Amino acid sequence: MLKNYKIINNVLGWVIFLIASAVFILTAEPSVSFWDCGEYIATAYKLQVGHPPGAPTFQLLGNIFSLFAGGDVTKVAFCINCMSALCSGFTILFLFWSITMLGRKLALAKSGSELTNSKVLAIFGSGVVGALAYTFTDTFWFSAVEGEVYAMSSLCTAVVFWAILKWDQVADENYSYRWIILIGYIIGLSIGVHLLNLLTLPAMVLVVYFRKYKPSTKGIIWSLLISFVLVGVILWGIVPGIVSFSSLFERFFTNSLHTGFYIGTIFYFLLIAGLLVWGIWYSEKNGKRLLNTGLLSL
Repeated sequence: MLKNYKIINNVLGWVIFLIASAVFILTAEPSVSFWDCGEYIATAYKLQVGHPPGAPTFQLLGNIFSLFAGGDVTKVAFCINCMSALCSGFTILFLFWSITMLGRKLALAKSGSELTNSKVLAIFGSGVVGALAYTFTDTFWFSAVEGEVYAMSSLCTAVVFWAILKWDQVADENYSYRWIILIGYIIGLSIGVHLLNLLTLPAMVLVVYFRKYKPSTKGIIWSLLISFVLVGVILWGIVPGIVSFSSLFERFFTNSLHTGFYIGTIFYFLLIAGLLVWGIWYSEKNGKRLLNTGLLSL
């Protein structure tokens, strides 16, 4: 078992995924639940605008799944509900892998570099029990069978936390920062689903802190404060701010320079793109790895 750890871990994860996905698809809503689901399904099917702050990632993927209805409008809702079921199945898959990674790290911390067959069995048992227990919890199962954003949001949350644990395993290697960039990308996509994913940031900052620094009470407090600032910057700065700030450029170009409409907005976004490209080039040329990773993630 010890020799085939990676293979067993992967196979068990996919078996858990199949069990969860099958249960969710078999119990999926045939039509819509009595709240936002009808709006999300309709706006995904017709690619229309939903209620603020919007869920464009969900709607684009939902539109793809609606194609499986084959033009039968009575099946559109079920097809989009199945998307939530599959998202939830993948959430359970990444939850299983996260549990086994944490279990392996805990076992190695207690026994040095040795893993016995009994400890491997305990790790996999913990992953199976934990993942399947969450599969059948009331709240998660409820969201897994309807056309709402929470199933896909849970998937984004599971993926980013799994990714930070993968980073933790290779943090001292040259290309470990690729996992941080992946996390930035998934968080960016998740903003087009639901802002819930931002709540993973404090946990991920703590993972980075415990991996890179000697833990102390002061260090933990500072890490949490930095993570809260990071959440605030994204939540109130980047997400609404980058878009709303374009109005200042638009008004300046239209009213002061007497250009046509949208010229200010186009200039503004080209300026942002240009600054990002320059910043990435500068940080790459001068070996500023942290700045480079931050700009790539942004």
